[in-house]
Amino acid sequence: MQYTLRNIPKKVDQALRRKAKEQGRSLNDVVLEALALGAGVASNGTKVRYMDLSDIAGSWVEDPEFDKIMAEQDQIDPEMWR
Repeated sequence: MQYTLRNIPKKVDQALRRKAKEQGRSLNDVVLEALALGAGVASNGTKVRYMDLSDIAGSWVEDPEFDKIMAEQDQIDPEMWR
């Protein structure tokens, strides 16, 4: 199967070319790998499964009530530490 891609953003082109050069691989191989990973499959056709927290990273919402509860838990009871 062949694709023709147009309007590749300059930053994407630079990053792909840099990666190919650093790894000593062809630009075509690096692009195919990036496409496969972007589509959620590994280069061997198996589904890619990520074992990280990237799906929730950056999703923290400030909650003053939670902060208050956590601060209360940080209090030391002098009676318990005699």
